[in-house]
Amino acid sequence: MITEQLINPKSIVVVGGSNDITKPGGKVLKNIIDGNFPGDIYVTNIKEDEVQGIKSYKDPAKLPDVDLAVIAVAARFVVDIMEVMAHQKNTRAFIVLSAGFSEESEDGKNLEKQLVEIANSVNGTLIGPNCIGVLTPKHSSVFTYPIPKLTSQGCDFISGSGATACFIMEAGIPNGLTFANVFSVGNSAQVGVEGVLKYLDESFDGKNSSRVKLLYIENISKPRMLLKHASSLIRKGCRIAAVKAGSSEAGSRAASSHTGALATSDAAVDALFKKAGIVRCYGREDLISVASVFMHPPLKGNKMAVISHAGGPAVMLTDELEKGGMEVPNIDTPESQELLTHLFPGSSVNNPIDFLATGTAEQLGIIIDFVDKKFKNIDGMVVIFGTPGLFPVFNVYDILDKKVKESKKPVFAALPSVMTAKKEVDAFISKGNINFPDEVVLGKALCRVFNTKPPSAEAFERPEINVSKIREIVDNSPDGYLEPEKVLRLLDASGIPRAKEAVVRNVEEAVKAAEKLKLPLAMKVIGPVHKSDVGGVILNVENIESVKKEFERLINIKDTTAVLMQPMLSGLEIFAGAKYEDNFGHMILCGMGGIFIEVLKDVSMELTPVNHDTAINMIHTLKSYDIIKGARGKEGIDEKLFADVLVRLSALMETAPEIYELDLNPLLANMNQVIAVDARINLKKNV
Repeated sequence: MITEQLINPKSIVVVGGSNDITKPGGKVLKNIIDGNFPGDIYVTNIKEDEVQGIKSYKDPAKLPDVDLAVIAVAARFVVDIMEVMAHQKNTRAFIVLSAGFSEESEDGKNLEKQLVEIANSVNGTLIGPNCIGVLTPKHSSVFTYPIPKLTSQGCDFISGSGATACFIMEAGIPNGLTFANVFSVGNSAQVGVEGVLKYLDESFDGKNSSRVKLLYIENISKPRMLLKHASSLIRKGCRIAAVKAGSSEAGSRAASSHTGALATSDAAVDALFKKAGIVRCYGREDLISVASVFMHPPLKGNKMAVISHAGGPAVMLTDELEKGGMEVPNIDTPESQELLTHLFPGSSVNNPIDFLATGTAEQLGIIIDFVDKKFKNIDGMVVIFGTPGLFPVFNVYDILDKKVKESKKPVFAALPSVMTAKKEVDAFISKGNINFPDEVVLGKALCRVFNTKPPSAEAFERPEINVSKIREIVDNSPDGYLEPEKVLRLLDASGIPRAKEAVVRNVEEAVKAAEKLKLPLAMKVIGPVHKSDVGGVILNVENIESVKKEFERLINIKDTTAVLMQPMLSGLEIFAGAKYEDNFGHMILCGMGGIFIEVLKDVSMELTPVNHDTAINMIHTLKSYDIIKGARGKEGIDEKLFADVLVRLSALMETAPEIYELDLNPLLANMNQVIAVDARINLKKNV
């Protein structure tokens, strides 16, 4: 939890404060002083009587009561100091800058646990250890630079890495990116990124709180907390972008199902961010550019005008926007012809709008006004303007500043002449504007933001399923793969359509099943993990003699315990599945089925719960969607029936969280039905 004493302390003590500002204890004290902290500042240093003009208490026990302790001493001393501060000095907030804890050794991990216990014992807040500190409008309790001028119109920034936080601020501030609060959580012993975001959500003030949140995350330990509060903030009008580092898989994961192979921990992060409405970024530059887009009004559509006096950058930006799913539509209207009369001969207004290297500031202002007020099919604009360095261009940037503030449509400024026109660009930024030095990076950010959907609905109607029957089957089954008969009963209880079938263990049973199910048949081994790899699937068995022959062959395949028999069905092979990911919960997956899931790896994923609209969106976002809806004269499938299977799978996972992996592969689908032909369910209780 975050206490008021961390955000708005009336007094601060720097434990280990120093006169040497090259040390963390010296620098953090200097930053607090230079930041004009309005409350009382105290220092403890066993060797000094005075530190940076402030009386030093050699014994922390002699301090007066103090709200916030910023601790910068060796790890082995921190526990004792926190004990004194928490239980004798009524301290309820602790920022531990010191390293040497869980990131270093098992002993350090044990020390860290003690810090958490002390903070919890007084309902206090612990930030760190091993962090750079916290920046709020009230205090600058960090030992690093830069220290930006904070404004409520800037970004709230929460980082799991102190160094990364500094690097992001250093790169963003020169371009005009501003900040409201900065939290470096270090080892996140008590409060991590999720906990700070929870505080920002619960304390959100529609008039005064920042509406942009940036996250740098190295470990998501409480994904459902992150999902809940990110979604809540976005519904309140905020926008959130995040980098999740450590996304690669260190070696392939052993998996016995398609869902196990495809639903990796990074896929779970993707699913979490998508469900929450978070824009996922993949590096510092990416995060800064998306944050800078956030500082502009939201686009109402995806149609952009590109305005420039330089052809090359305009073409590169246009390519990037079109590639990312946005449009740079042709503008050929009476209004565009009117605009042309205001420009020099040779200018183009088709979009990109090129007003030539000789174009004037006045012409730029006219173009922006036309795009804003007269071009109805445009939602926003990017202005790319550099300088050849022949003369100052302050007047151009003054016009641009005016139009950015006046225009009803968002105006994004890409000013690449950051050296040649440095003074002009700096003047533009000093007026509260943001510059995108690279138009292609801006294009990627615009596409990433526009393509991120709002959070999923909080409440929706679940399908009717037989909960008591599902619980009976699961409660009376051991860990591992369910017997085929139980799989069928679970599908029936969930309302998921399935093929008629029979499980046989001898020739006589096989013959009886064939007569009941009707020829032709499909026959499949039960037992081996990947049936087709061992020759365990035979299709179009057309007579009884073939049934006998194929049964004898299949039953003798290694690990086979029985043979599954089904009538032959036709339709497009599709796939649906579910997978439990530690901490995150269940993910629902869908895609093309059969061997195509392995070859194409074209899968949509969503965290449970999944409603009908989300399921339809999962289907539509598949790269193979054209096949599903019907292509080249071939009939497609009923998407609503496919979506219903996904929604019922989600309801099954909520009812039976012990299901670790579930594969429906293939489902055979056409315009009339979606039927599960093969299913595997793996239980793992107490995970």
